Amino acid sequence: MQTNDAQNSWFMPAEWAPHAATWMAFPHNQALWEHAWGVTLADVQLDFARVANAIARFEPVKMVVDPSAVARAQELCGPNVELFELAINDSWCRDSGPSFVCHPRLGTAGVDWRFNAWGGKSAFDLDESLARRLLNGLGLECFDTPLTNEGGAIHVDGQGTLITTESVLLNANRNPGMSKAEMEAIFSRLLGVKKTIWLPGDPDYVTGDMTDGHVDGVCAFARPGALLVDATRDASSVYAEVVRENRRALELATDAQGRRFEMLELFEASDAVDQGAEVFCASYTNFYIANGAIIMPAYGIAADDEAAATLRLAFPEREVVPVRINHLAHGGGGVHCITQQQPAWPLSGVQA
Repeated sequence: MQTNDAQNSWFMPAEWAPHAATWMAFPHNQALWEHAWGVTLADVQLDFARVANAIARFEPVKMVVDPSAVARAQELCGPNVELFELAINDSWCRDSGPSFVCHPRLGTAGVDWRFNAWGGKSAFDLDESLARRLLNGLGLECFDTPLTNEGGAIHVDGQGTLITTESVLLNANRNPGMSKAEMEAIFSRLLGVKKTIWLPGDPDYVTGDMTDGHVDGVCAFARPGALLVDATRDASSVYAEVVRENRRALELATDAQGRRFEMLELFEASDAVDQGAEVFCASYTNFYIANGAIIMPAYGIAADDEAAATLRLAFPEREVVPVRINHLAHGGGGVHCITQQQPAWPLSGVQA
């Protein structure tokens, strides 16, 4: 980033751009999963491995594993899942890992957001350095930033549009005193963003979501100008108002190219929710776009089929692969929360 030209040419490709690999982190923190979330670690590890092995049918998977869990990861993960032994706190690689960016001449690099475990909600003494450690291991340049952020808090279309939520980035537990304009300038410089769309997210914390309302539980790009949006059929619930407010903001928005959004609804997996759980991720918008595939959260209920049909409509050229995540969902996240794409280089057919 020695010149203005270099500074202004870095951008974050959309998730559907070809990947070199998917990064994940294997769960090992027994106290966190079993005491805080009330599920058996062994079952959660099975869910993670199922997701990894499903993705590995389509592209390489690189799994960060704490030294204490290497044997278990070797037992569960298939041959196209490469293990990287590194000490970590937790297993949400979307948030603690780097956001990869590309440059037309300089190749691939990564952004190391300041990570504070969603506003200090759990230990992060190891995870706060994970992005830098991964990038150093790959020999890629690491871009630092004063912005406290997580990968699950942002979605990009690869054409200059970024969507995020006010309840995360403007939260006093992340970035006290930092303005929207300052954040937008960081997105512009590091991710090539020309327009940031701000959704309310979950300002009243009605979901109990540990992330405070990540955008990857609200909506996801299907292509530039088109979104899949989280929806509920329980119009009287407190969550229904959250859905309505986020939907209203999207209806009023235009993207960096001046387009209004086409929107397809993905109705949440309400029948799967464990009513005894502190939090449960029932959002089908928390899917992951792999090379040639959509890795979709599934719960073993009828709504899985409806969600799969909607995703096939949105992604007709990709195979939709449902993966059961009932145990993982007790941690408040889904398939997208545990995955992070590394773009292939050189880029093919992708424009900033």
